[in-house]
Amino acid sequence: MMGLSVVIPVYNGALSLRELTKQLAEELPRLSQAYELIFVEDDGQDNSWQIITELAAEYPWVRGYKHMRNYGQHNALLYGIRQARYEVIVTMDDDLQHPPHEIARLLAKLLEGYDVVYGTPQREQHGLLRDLASQVTKLALQSAMGVEVARSVSAFRIFRTQLREAFADYRSPYVSIDVLLTWGTTRFAAIPVPHAPRPYGRSNYTLRKLITHALNMMTGFSIVPLQIATLIGFTLTVFGLLVLVYVIGRLLFEASVPGFPFLASIIAIFSGAQLFALGIIGEYLARMHIRIMGQPSSVVREAVQSAQLEETRS
Repeated sequence: MMGLSVVIPVYNGALSLRELTKQLAEELPRLSQAYELIFVEDDGQDNSWQIITELAAEYPWVRGYKHMRNYGQHNALLYGIRQARYEVIVTMDDDLQHPPHEIARLLAKLLEGYDVVYGTPQREQHGLLRDLASQVTKLALQSAMGVEVARSVSAFRIFRTQLREAFADYRSPYVSIDVLLTWGTTRFAAIPVPHAPRPYGRSNYTLRKLITHALNMMTGFSIVPLQIATLIGFTLTVFGLLVLVYVIGRLLFEASVPGFPFLASIIAIFSGAQLFALGIIGEYLARMHIRIMGQPSSVVREAVQSAQLEETRS
């Protein structure tokens, strides 16, 4: 039986951590003899780190890491994935919306020969704007991933740990776990799972954060925006040539060419298209500049694990 590493990014999740760990303590022993739970606390404003420290002292299979500052959900996931010790990794949220008992179904699907399996919510439990932003993000992800299952992605996922070798040298501060997983495999699957209502607080993933994440995916992992800029430039160039033919034709048959406002608007269109293309190119240059600087995806302030686990590793 393969060992399981459960990675959970934490941000202001103090109210749900104990119950989540309790449910995992009941479920994980049924699935494997070797398992661990890795919390990555992303520098929230509540006492999540204190609770993680207490849980690590209570459960020998719990480990915790605290970020120096808030780096974001996917950056926290990437750090936790790199700390995992077992053959299979499960990622889930800290808000009890992903039922731990569904891990068994994800694992069973994985063992059918897939490398990544998503637990797609049967029904989204968010507001209209949040659901709309989520769909936009998935469309952006589809262009970056190049696989149809991108429309079914979820934070509740299971995959083989060996996939992380494909992005072992990735150091950019812009992280999308789902795109990075495509660097190692094309064997994706998704199954519908219940998506429970959030029992405490409200989601930390705001509309603004979702839109920012979608833009980062499109400009950080995909050339689609550049292709769109190229298509727009080509289309307007053809249009400009047609206008030029029209103007020359009028000059051949008339002494003057009326319609200065029309020509001025054409010039404005071309100028706007050029600025639009330059803006997209500028976004890519900015990403290249940041990567050249070598900015890390995350930095840990503290780490905690049980004394028993430390003795075992030594």
